[in-house]
Amino acid sequence: MNRPIRKIAIVGPESTGKSTITQQLAKHYNTLWVPEYARYYCAALTSPCDLQDEINMFHGQVALEDSILAIADKNLIFCDTTFLTVKIWSDEVFGETPEVVLDALPKYNYDLYLLLDIDLPWQEDPLRDFPHKREHFMQVWHSELQALGANYKVIHGVEDRLTNAIVAVDDFLQQSK
Repeated sequence: MNRPIRKIAIVGPESTGKSTITQQLAKHYNTLWVPEYARYYCAALTSPCDLQDEINMFHGQVALEDSILAIADKNLIFCDTTFLTVKIWSDEVFGETPEVVLDALPKYNYDLYLLLDIDLPWQEDPLRDFPHKREHFMQVWHSELQALGANYKVIHGVEDRLTNAIVAVDDFLQQSK
């Protein structure tokens, strides 16, 4: 009998190491991971992002996650962010979230969220926008995850960040046996 695939989402403000940790965790647990669709989408934009782009990124992230779930051969995958980022970004930049995103939020469940702390130094990147609002976004992430009733752990550390993430995942896996 196949066990359901457990999804662990790696989330947090910009420049907290989400993509790196997601890939490292997938390698450590020998499983698949879902990349952040918005990174590819935004890199190809030729004009400023608008609400329709946010909707497109929502659909792209969902489709990418569904495609990885369809081919997963383990009972665990890691997601480099979720479309909750679309809500947070839309609220911040446009003052509203597209209805399709709000409607979908309660339908997409993650078994565990690892919320990466802002204790890493900021890394410049043309796709990053808010180096001076990291504390604000950290609080927003806490609020959004609490509003969802999400199971989440904050991951701290610079040199020991991966180790701390592995401990959190191992604890979750042990508790969910």
